[in-house]
Amino acid sequence: MRYNTLGRTGLFVSEICLGTMTFGGSGEDMWGKIGQLGQAESDALLAAAIEGGVNFIDTADVYAGGRSEEITGQAIRNLGVKRDEIVVATKGFGATGEGPNGRGASRYHLIDACKASLKRLQLDHVDLYQIHGFDPATPIEETLRALDTLVQHGHVRYVGVSNWAAWQIAKALGIAERLGLHRFASLQAYYTLVGRDLEREIAPMLLSEEVGLMVWSPLAGGFLSGKYSDGGSTDGRRAAFDFPPVDPERGDAVVAAMRPIAEARGVSVARIALAWLLHQRVVTSVIVGAKRPEQLADNLAATTVDLTTEELTSLDAVSKLASEYPGWMQERQGQQQRDLLAGRR
Repeated sequence: MRYNTLGRTGLFVSEICLGTMTFGGSGEDMWGKIGQLGQAESDALLAAAIEGGVNFIDTADVYAGGRSEEITGQAIRNLGVKRDEIVVATKGFGATGEGPNGRGASRYHLIDACKASLKRLQLDHVDLYQIHGFDPATPIEETLRALDTLVQHGHVRYVGVSNWAAWQIAKALGIAERLGLHRFASLQAYYTLVGRDLEREIAPMLLSEEVGLMVWSPLAGGFLSGKYSDGGSTDGRRAAFDFPPVDPERGDAVVAAMRPIAEARGVSVARIALAWLLHQRVVTSVIVGAKRPEQLADNLAATTVDLTTEELTSLDAVSKLASEYPGWMQERQGQQQRDLLAGRR
């Protein structure tokens, strides 16, 4: 297991992060379809993750209606995990109440949402507090001031966002610098071999501004396990909850390209998909969610897979994005300057 700094901070997080979306779901709603792990099963997964070198856990206040946070906090206590040896991240933004102010990124909601998360987690602070989505009704300045208040009060150590566009993050970084507020350390976003959209604008911005990237759903909701390609399995999470969206034709081609690489190593297709992400310079940590210990073990083993240049090239060729403006124009106009940079000593 390798450890990377989270953006422009001195905080080291494991390159694999344990996601807890499978904790606490029940019934036939979305959370029940994603996972229904109880306390004992969740304790076992957390123990296996820590044994594998993971020091990073991610949850959210809306997962299973808050039950995921409760189970996560109790698991930390049950296992006797030292607080200074684990990095706990959660998220606020989604609806936690019925009224119009029970959701969003306003000061009104975030202060209360964070304190409620701390209570469920049985912690006096979280290490990373993330805004789970972009709120078009709340000025970014208000959100940043609320997060800064949480940091100043000791409830939060670092702040981040999830599912924001590049321009929104860049604007927030500028406001934070102008007002002397705590800047975003990270973005949590979707990124896979069958979903490389963030490479157009978001990834270059993250690298330029030194913002870390936490990848959610790195197997595209299970699609990159290979069992759903070419009309495969009709059970499992993706069969019940078809998300995130995948172009089946493109997805099948990607899985087909991964199979010989996986077979040559005697490993799963899923392990190759995760290894590809770990080879991307923009990626700080990959969030894996599991229902079974053996599934988690396979995911953790992706850290040992070193893909060759030829293998990375073949995977890039089958999954790369189609050129869009202004990207194709900048590629054409900037080639001579890139050649000069490449020739530096």
